[in-house]
Amino acid sequence: MSFRHQYVIGDLQGCYAAYRQLLNKLQFDPDQDKLWFAGDLVARGEDSLSTLRDIKSLCERGAAATVLGNHDLNLIAVWRGASNIKKKDKTEPIFDAVDCDELLEWLRHQPILAYPDEQTVLVHAGIPPHWSTEVAAGYAQELEKQLRGDLEVLDQLLPNLYSKTADDWHARIEGHTKMRAIANYFTRMRLCKKDGTLEFGFSAGLDDPMPEGFLPWFEWQAPRSRKILFGHWAAIKGEVDLPHARALDGGCVWGNQLLAYRLSDGHVVASSAECPSP
Repeated sequence: MSFRHQYVIGDLQGCYAAYRQLLNKLQFDPDQDKLWFAGDLVARGEDSLSTLRDIKSLCERGAAATVLGNHDLNLIAVWRGASNIKKKDKTEPIFDAVDCDELLEWLRHQPILAYPDEQTVLVHAGIPPHWSTEVAAGYAQELEKQLRGDLEVLDQLLPNLYSKTADDWHARIEGHTKMRAIANYFTRMRLCKKDGTLEFGFSAGLDDPMPEGFLPWFEWQAPRSRKILFGHWAAIKGEVDLPHARALDGGCVWGNQLLAYRLSDGHVVASSAECPSP
């Protein structure tokens, strides 16, 4: 199907009012247009439940698609009893909703990596420099298979996805350690070394001092066949636009804006509504 416009939208974080205002600004028509979301649909905004319901409905009619972010994975983990609601998250109404199981069952079947068009690839946090786009797609499928598997498989996976320290990537990595490393690259990465070694403590802007030997993952990148569209890093406010990478998290939940990137020409539309402070 050909679309009039396709837009990739950064982290919503449950900022429902800003999301609806942005769609009005885009003059979004679900019969003609398609939205792609960079993950973190839920968490600290004012209405994660309505946000999740709305995007699920659009996806099911073919007018939207999303990848999973770290907050989405945490929501699934809370649902299955593998994690607790984070103190700043406002996701409890999802678990009180009559359609909770339906929403979360749908969410766990969403991809980690997607291709909005022939020139781009969409992930939540990024693709590390030691993976080609093709290799990354294979690892994404490995994680997706477990997230979409039998509940027994899912329940074994989820408690093992969390660690305060990053795992070293090596040729013999396997099992849940491998799945956790894959999830960390796709949903938590900001800084890394050229070999892909991750650093989890830094979340500030690009002008702030960084740990020695580490750089933003996109600064290590060799030329790629597809431009990486990513969210996750709110502090850079979507201001990174390189030939091989485009940041789309405008930091709406922190009082800034949602960003929508038009695939046809790279034009960016920003919301004018702010999300209430978390």
